[in-house]
Amino acid sequence: MSVRLAHGIDAAPRPAPVHAVVALGANLGSRHETLAAAVDELRRLTLTTDVRVSASIETVAVTLRGEDADAPRYLNAVAVLETRLSPGELLASLHRIEARHGRVRRERWGDRTLDLDLITYGDERIDRDDLVVPHPRAHEREFVLAPWLDVDPNAEIPGRGRVADLLEKLRGGVR
Repeated sequence: MSVRLAHGIDAAPRPAPVHAVVALGANLGSRHETLAAAVDELRRLTLTTDVRVSASIETVAVTLRGEDADAPRYLNAVAVLETRLSPGELLASLHRIEARHGRVRRERWGDRTLDLDLITYGDERIDRDDLVVPHPRAHEREFVLAPWLDVDPNAEIPGRGRVADLLEKLRGGVR
């Protein structure tokens, strides 16, 4: 039996590291401490190395109805890392980290103690019920693009373009 089948179709480790991007956010509890602890856990993930993290930024909450200035503000950051974990295993690891920090999934885009989104996984395009990468809304979220640009000035979103250009367009600049 192959290693891939023994581990499951999406569970077998990759033979070479893949560059992945994870967005971090929190608007409940001790946001700074939660993000710091989550970054520490990312650094301890198996088969994962070279975790680099942006400076954090504070942003207004975005809900299904748009920006909500009355909701607790978010602290956001982006981590870039090299991993041999499969995309599904990386996502499962992110969900376990969220759960350890009290994440409860009650409502879509609701307040949360910790949110970890897999933004990109190499240049792969995945569209499944449980995982879509590149993240379908990353290109229109300043709270993802600005910290990502901070940690990786040459970043690109597969199929969308350079993060610097996307951020400039979002901010109303013209190129």
